[in-house]
Amino acid sequence: MNSIFLCLLCNSMLLVTAKNVPLEVFTPTDTAGEFQVKTDFIEGKLRADGLSNGFAPLQYISPETNLTSMMGLLNYYRVFTTNHRFGASMRALPSEATLEAADTLRVYWPAAEDRPFTLTGVYHWVAPDTVDLETIVEAKELLPDFEIFLSSYLSPNFPVSSVYVKAADHKKGYMTAEEEGGVWQAFPRDEEAVKIIKDGRWNIGPSPVDWAVRPELAAPIIYRRNEDTGLTIAMMARREDCFAVFTPHRAETHHSMYFSLFGKTLTEGSKAHARIRMIIAVMDDAALLKRYEEFLNSTTNTSVSK
Repeated sequence: MNSIFLCLLCNSMLLVTAKNVPLEVFTPTDTAGEFQVKTDFIEGKLRADGLSNGFAPLQYISPETNLTSMMGLLNYYRVFTTNHRFGASMRALPSEATLEAADTLRVYWPAAEDRPFTLTGVYHWVAPDTVDLETIVEAKELLPDFEIFLSSYLSPNFPVSSVYVKAADHKKGYMTAEEEGGVWQAFPRDEEAVKIIKDGRWNIGPSPVDWAVRPELAAPIIYRRNEDTGLTIAMMARREDCFAVFTPHRAETHHSMYFSLFGKTLTEGSKAHARIRMIIAVMDDAALLKRYEEFLNSTTNTSVSK
């Protein structure tokens, strides 16, 4: 009996230890600030050429599928406060990349005279098909209705976005972004989110956008799916972290998905955290909702930030 108990105890300890062993995902390349990405399902780069353009190039291994175009997946784009935009893009600004573990990469942007906040993004692979991005902002002055606009650009293999919304009959379901809904479509969390979207921040150049307001979110979930293979790139967030999800319609060639993070006023010296998850897998709508529940459960009292 004692030997059986000891065996079970050893097996349990091995399982706990295995969960704490980082996945072997990130490998520095010979280019400063660039990292090779490799899992059982996915391979490519993060910060190609040392630039903050997210995951690009990125391939799904089987079925072999190109996942990205333009700037890639999960890159920080615009930053706003009320009727104000901080520069053109975070992508062009210098940042520091630190490999904290084989599955965890930290990227940091310091504050500047025209940018009164620090920004940290922590990319953490939690499974071979799943990466979390935690965003941490520290305000150096009052930042009214602060927003980080996070962008992802997919290949033409993923032609249309679907967003999890509240229907007119109060039911919840996925809505595809069709042409009749407008070129650039915004799915807000609530009426307060609409006020932020329409406060003038999107009228500022370069590249202003006139967002067509669509139904409210049931939850911040958006995906694009390859219609032949079922391969799906899904992104999700906690409701409190994301006040709107955006996408162009089916025929628009950006093939993009965007999250607006925070949407709240930050006082000087305060910190704000937001976490989103990206899953790249063959899955249907029901499986995606199950993965979202798993995500919500995993984010309770957990953090990869310091």
